[in-house]
Amino acid sequence: MDASSRIRAGWAWLAAPELWSRRRTAGELVLALVLGLMAAGTEELLGSEGLRLLLVGVSAALLSLLRRRMPTPVLAITGGLAPLMSGFAPLLMVVGWSAGRRIVGAGRALAAFTVAYALFIGTTLVDAWSQQAQMTAVLLSTLYFLATTVVPGLASRYWTQRRTLLHALQERNGQLLRERAMVAGQARLLERQRIAQDMHDSLGHQLALISVHTGALEVDPGLTPRQREVVGVLRDASVTAMHELREVVGILRDGVEAPQPVDESGRAARGTAGIAGLVEAARAAGNAVELRCSGEARPLAAAADHAAYRIVQEALTNAYKHAPGAAIGLELRYEPDSFVLEIVSGAPVAPAPGEVVSGGQGLTGLRERARLVGGIVHAGPADGGGFRVAGVLPYGVVEAAPFVATEDNFRQQSPQAALGNGGPVMDWTVSERELAMGGRNRSRGGGLALGCGIALAALLVLGAAGVFGLFFLVGSMSEGMIDPVEYEKVKIGAAEDEVRDRLPSGDTITTTGLSGKGPQEPAGSECLVLMSSEVGDNIDTEPVFRFCFKDGKLIEKKSYEVSR
Repeated sequence: MDASSRIRAGWAWLAAPELWSRRRTAGELVLALVLGLMAAGTEELLGSEGLRLLLVGVSAALLSLLRRRMPTPVLAITGGLAPLMSGFAPLLMVVGWSAGRRIVGAGRALAAFTVAYALFIGTTLVDAWSQQAQMTAVLLSTLYFLATTVVPGLASRYWTQRRTLLHALQERNGQLLRERAMVAGQARLLERQRIAQDMHDSLGHQLALISVHTGALEVDPGLTPRQREVVGVLRDASVTAMHELREVVGILRDGVEAPQPVDESGRAARGTAGIAGLVEAARAAGNAVELRCSGEARPLAAAADHAAYRIVQEALTNAYKHAPGAAIGLELRYEPDSFVLEIVSGAPVAPAPGEVVSGGQGLTGLRERARLVGGIVHAGPADGGGFRVAGVLPYGVVEAAPFVATEDNFRQQSPQAALGNGGPVMDWTVSERELAMGGRNRSRGGGLALGCGIALAALLVLGAAGVFGLFFLVGSMSEGMIDPVEYEKVKIGAAEDEVRDRLPSGDTITTTGLSGKGPQEPAGSECLVLMSSEVGDNIDTEPVFRFCFKDGKLIEKKSYEVSR
């Protein structure tokens, strides 16, 4: 295997288990470079130089690249090296965030962070052992590790678990909606088949009887020519009704999923071109119908063309039944933006013969048919006691209404969601909408913002604790620090109680580690070491004052510098 093959195999192992896009690869390389430079720059500010800078920078970059493939080992290694390399602070936050979301299982994550914490504290104790301030170092290191590693890890883990939960709920919601659509579709199909069977058995039989009897009556030699013409119109109407009934029954049995108008583009006789035939049939039946057309004729979409035919047909039928013998005016207007038709019948001149049979749903059906094609229908009394039906239909094609209505959308489905292979998207409660639903990127950005918010809140709490500790530390410094003038005022041979009353107690954390450094203490004496209020000439050393007591008297005082 040559070097290039090994490099490709190593990169494939590093990128597993997810395939990185070019954008992701470039981002990871840039992040590794930035973390390496930050680590090396921090070390240089603290006085490091030469090979150490290169080692720290390269180590930070490599650990950044390996954190996705090996989150647990990288977390442990970074935790163990961070106390020795101050430049690892940014890397520790990134590694903690990545480990929190990538370590599978709460137990494993707890074990990984515990090991990293133990290595972090162990390295800190080894580094601070000579300073005799182990407990203080443990306390400060624990706060540091919590702020830079545990808090980002918890925030990342919460964000990842929340995204997983939302994704599972979205998939479950999509499955429920699809199952609901299937159940509703099955119910509609069963109901349509029942209606189709009833229509075929009842209406088909009655129309067949009408057609047979009118056909026999038409050849009766006792009828006048006018009567034969009327009977012929009845027979043609019954035959046409039989054909339309078969088509409607076929549509019902086919199980169309959404209420869509029937495409009658191939049947000119049942579109606007067939309106003249309706008028002629009405006139043949003895009704006075006046047809007026205005505007430049334009073709309508198939559904709108069929709706226009049905509106005229229903309006003429109502006029026959409720106002027999009245004059009927039919006007068709081709407006620039829409097609307008108006049917006005006069007041009835005679009562209707016998009982008028009406289903009461004709006008309601016309309004629904017009709505489906994007138009409107108005029906109401006209001046002079007549009745008026008017419709406005568009020229273009308007899509049918969706199956899931807006008002019955589970109050949760996203407006952009649709039933399909991808499934609908759950639109959650008000508090959740800020994170979820506009889409994947929006959800990811919202979850990241929430996780960063949790981390920021925790950092603020830790920062407040740090500020309080710093304030306490500054206040306690007065118990371990004196001015050089006070040092000069103290005389050897003075009583121990008098000297201690003039000096601070020295019981403070700031003097920890000062004892035992400097010149050898007198045998059998008890010494008090205090810091000087003045800064020494060398930044690496600190001036201190030592007072040694024996047999109730001050036997020695010395001023010297110690290294921290």
